[in-house]
Amino acid sequence: MYDEPKYLIAGDKGVILEFGQEINENINNKVRSMNIAINTSSIEGIIEIIPTYRSILIQYNPLIISIENLISQLKKIYINIENIALPSPNIIEIPTIYGNQYGPDIEFVAWHNNITEDEVIKLHSSVDYLIYMLGFTPGFTYLGGLPKELETPRLSTPRTKIPAGSTGIAGKQTGIYPIESPGGWQLIGKTPLRLYDSNRKPPIVLNPGDYLRFVPIDEKDYKRILELIENDNYEIIIKCKE
Repeated sequence: MYDEPKYLIAGDKGVILEFGQEINENINNKVRSMNIAINTSSIEGIIEIIPTYRSILIQYNPLIISIENLISQLKKIYINIENIALPSPNIIEIPTIYGNQYGPDIEFVAWHNNITEDEVIKLHSSVDYLIYMLGFTPGFTYLGGLPKELETPRLSTPRTKIPAGSTGIAGKQTGIYPIESPGGWQLIGKTPLRLYDSNRKPPIVLNPGDYLRFVPIDEKDYKRILELIENDNYEIIIKCKE
């Protein structure tokens, strides 16, 4: 983690604040704190703020604010970043059915790591995963905390269509596809939850800084929850993290 962020020019309308070169919780807390501070500041000319694992991309209007002025104001904000109080994290329970047609790559993940499919399920659902960032598609979760025993390389050839709700592994990461999309992650399971719904307010139910807990379910529970969701009778289980 850097003592202070690096300011990197990104084209003629962007600047990147880089807080470090690794993925860890302390760096991500700096990103989240600075994101809050910028959003609550009075800097004119900022168009969009995009936080990631270890950096923030700021898109701005150069007709309203110069890059020199923008960076100067960002540096003033950073001086007081330690005074930013991050929201208390929640734990969101994600009911997940593993294997078979819902997780067609679980057999390969087990083989690659020399464990059984049941051990894949047990390990994957044993961790509360920090949501580091959202991206790629609306609401796609990039999670930290995958057990080392489950690390598996991406598919050599990405799929052109992955069902919404699919849970996958890629290298040291795990995450959930919130909408149908292409992708190259190893699929091990699927949740019936709608993590992105354009007709819902807010459309995305997950936030960086919160945690996910995968809860294994069987096919009967999967279909029951899916029916409740379709009838707007399912409430996502959210708990305060102690």
